[in-house]
Amino acid sequence: MLLPRVLTALIGIPLLLFLIHWGGLAFSVFVAGIAAISLYEYGLLLSLGGRRTQRVGAVVLGTALALCLAFDGPVPLLLTAATTLMVGREMFRPQRSLEGVSLSMFGILFLGLMPAHLALVRNLRPDGEKLTFTLFAAVWVMDTAAYAVGTTLGRSKLAETLSPKKTWEGAIAGFVAAVAVVMASRAAFLAASLSPSQAAVLGALIGVAGQLSDLAESMVKRAVGAKDSGALLPGHGGVMDRFDSFILAAPAVYYYVALL
Repeated sequence: MLLPRVLTALIGIPLLLFLIHWGGLAFSVFVAGIAAISLYEYGLLLSLGGRRTQRVGAVVLGTALALCLAFDGPVPLLLTAATTLMVGREMFRPQRSLEGVSLSMFGILFLGLMPAHLALVRNLRPDGEKLTFTLFAAVWVMDTAAYAVGTTLGRSKLAETLSPKKTWEGAIAGFVAAVAVVMASRAAFLAASLSPSQAAVLGALIGVAGQLSDLAESMVKRAVGAKDSGALLPGHGGVMDRFDSFILAAPAVYYYVALL
């Protein structure tokens, strides 16, 4: 499994860094693509687990919502239209299911709207590119530190019913790593925009929200008895698996920096 993981990283990381640097249309479309694939994996997972959703509608409307947010479109209008369409479609199905429409709307919000905040972070001026690099670096280092410490020193289970391998020791290590990365980024190229205390708070937000995102995705997978969301990325599982930490972390970073 190591070789596919390494090969995927060698191709994927430079491409991602290029898209972050390029920004604009390219990065926004990339983010919408992540939302679309994640929603497809979400619908497939629930289907295999015996949970019925409006799979096609969720992918289309969730992707449209992600694009709308990324390009500063009328998000409330589209969200209202999506809710109306989902509810209306369910009402005229032969076998109506309140659970079906609820799970579909959850997917649209959780995997369409939330991760699309990555595009908003990138569009922040004047430091969107630097903040986006920092966010990705903090999440990657956080995940690595949490895994390394959790597997070697972890004893106290964090949320055994959701993710049996995660421990409090690993979570604390991931939190500290996220704060350290943001503080290092501030020292390197964000000193004019963030004070030390602001950088520490930003790192703490990533350290908490990123790991909560991971557990939230685990909640979805455990509900249907799945280990991975898919197999699109060799050695890494599905797209939802690789970008799960950004679902809550991206909005946290965007609104915190925007408020500053």
